Amino acid sequence: MDKIVGVHGIGKYHYYRDSGNSVAGAATAMRDKWDRYLHQGLTGGKPYAKERYITEVAYYAHLLGESKDEALLAVQTMDVGAQKIFVAWAKQVDSMGEGLTGALHRMTGWLLDHMQANAADFAKLFCPEVAAYMAAGSEARAKSRAAVAEVIRRNRPKVVIAHSLGSVVTYETLWANPDLEVDLLITLGSPLGMRNVIFEHLMPAPVNGWGERPRKVKRWVNIADKDDIVAIPPGLRGCFTGVDQEALVNLDWLDFHTVEKYLGCGALNSHLKPYL
Repeated sequence: MDKIVGVHGIGKYHYYRDSGNSVAGAATAMRDKWDRYLHQGLTGGKPYAKERYITEVAYYAHLLGESKDEALLAVQTMDVGAQKIFVAWAKQVDSMGEGLTGALHRMTGWLLDHMQANAADFAKLFCPEVAAYMAAGSEARAKSRAAVAEVIRRNRPKVVIAHSLGSVVTYETLWANPDLEVDLLITLGSPLGMRNVIFEHLMPAPVNGWGERPRKVKRWVNIADKDDIVAIPPGLRGCFTGVDQEALVNLDWLDFHTVEKYLGCGALNSHLKPYL
């Protein structure tokens, strides 16, 4: 079996804390879960017998710090205009005449387009780790990329599976380290195309409104839940060249972003089969 490296998303600091502040312990605990989740997708739910699929999960959450009450702080520190938009959005959700996740997705996209200068506050509210990573001059950004590069360089995997914020870290890491060659990059629930928060601030910056597949990546497959409020827009072909395939999935009316749902949905199976 070829080597497969995972790059985790948001909300994973607790693995570091629970393992006694051990990066290796956190990475191992995450790999165990990724293996179990992926097994469900690959086998259609057959009993898990400790099969190994993921070589290693690149862990970097400890570099972004543990989130504490950022959501409340973000609302309190928004200017009046941003607060009004947020309140109006919250009121509209229940009267959109559509599913909750669909309403959240549509209104989140609208907010990102209209808040512009206040988009950083929005990011702090819904995803403080994204805000910490994307902050101008962020030392955590450089260290996170270095951590992911080290794991990829040491393992030389054929496949990298990057979830959520991990897709941003991986994208920048592969551009910044041209010695890293990957046969297949799979992004799950990626916010790479998120306007005003991520897309325009990527390294390297988009040219004429377009980002580009990292040069040493042979194939790029993007998979997103159609209503994932982190993956806005869910499709990346409208803002990145070199996305070979895209798939929109419908994971769960409430649990629409977790790596468990993405790995277990079966959408990765055909892409991973040649490497297993």
